[in-house]
Amino acid sequence: MNDDGRGAGPLDGYRVVELGVWVAGPAAAGLAADWGAEVIKVEPPAGDPQRRVFGALGIADQQGVPPFEIDNRGKRSVVLDLQTDEGKANMDRLLATADVFVTNVRPDALERLGLGLGHDAVLERFPRLVYASLTGYGLDGPERNRAGYDIGAFWARSGVAHTLVPPDQLPPALRSGMGDHTTGITLLSGILAKLLQRERTGVGGLVATSLMRTGMYTIGWDIGIALRFGKRESTRPRERSRGPLVNCYRARDGRSFWLLLLEADRHWPKLLAALDDADLSTDERFTDAKVRLANSEALVAALDEAFARHDFDDLVARFDTHDVWWAPINSIFDVIDDPQAQANGAFVEMAPREGEAPYRAVNGPVDFGGYTFRAGRVPHLGEHTDEVLAELNG
Repeated sequence: MNDDGRGAGPLDGYRVVELGVWVAGPAAAGLAADWGAEVIKVEPPAGDPQRRVFGALGIADQQGVPPFEIDNRGKRSVVLDLQTDEGKANMDRLLATADVFVTNVRPDALERLGLGLGHDAVLERFPRLVYASLTGYGLDGPERNRAGYDIGAFWARSGVAHTLVPPDQLPPALRSGMGDHTTGITLLSGILAKLLQRERTGVGGLVATSLMRTGMYTIGWDIGIALRFGKRESTRPRERSRGPLVNCYRARDGRSFWLLLLEADRHWPKLLAALDDADLSTDERFTDAKVRLANSEALVAALDEAFARHDFDDLVARFDTHDVWWAPINSIFDVIDDPQAQANGAFVEMAPREGEAPYRAVNGPVDFGGYTFRAGRVPHLGEHTDEVLAELNG
């Protein structure tokens, strides 16, 4: 139990050394820090470029950088110039104290540093270490050193973006960091499995994932059907959906929601009872799942008309009365105000520095019984260099 009574995190006592930039690698190590690990973030003298992400987008004078903060809170920042002998020696000394090494630096860049930071060389020196590698396209193959980012490797190359829209349309602008965070969680799950194996064998080893592979697994249903049957159903506009009962709709006052009636024949009578619509109830085109599939576009149009007769609050009250499954289509500000998100611990109070106003951030997605997470401060660049090097010197 910690002195403040919040309990020890599940990774308390483990040391993670991170050589990571931008998002995906730091996200994996950031969750480890949230879960109680000591995370030492090794940065070059110029710092992780994610610290300056707003400037890269042409936005200046921002107070705080939430995209950096969520993945780096609670870490200790150590600046090492890995192009110097001293920096190389200190990096090796850090690895000798670590349980896990996390990096998303491209393999050729690690090799150019001349540090012996490839997985084979590191694991030869430190066989108990868990070496966690995250790349755009994997450690093997002709494009192992290609720059990926989540837009390129997770969204575009894996097929995810193409599945979002009909084949004749280009994908919309995609939200930043989604593929990175998904892949960061993937890497951390592999790290935990390898640590469990080390408990049994005493030997660490390599854990590797990539943005592309994680993206492909994310749409594994679509890819699996194509592998097995050589085809897939193209994405359609919502008006032409072949699943009208698992589709999005809009109420009279403009608020929108998603129907979740996956078991069509079981759920259809409940929807009819909620709407109390005689025309829908007696229409022979919609009597069972088979004819509804044949007349799916007509059913979408009919439901559009039926829902447009009711305001959102009236509709969802009817849904809940008759056990119709649904979900609101929240905006970002809707989800921030969502009572369920607030009650379920989706937000965390950050630890402000002197002169900073208190602020909230998104919590990680996993809770642990007996452990209450409290966010550590986001480190300034090199804030802990002297402290950590003094510890290495005893």
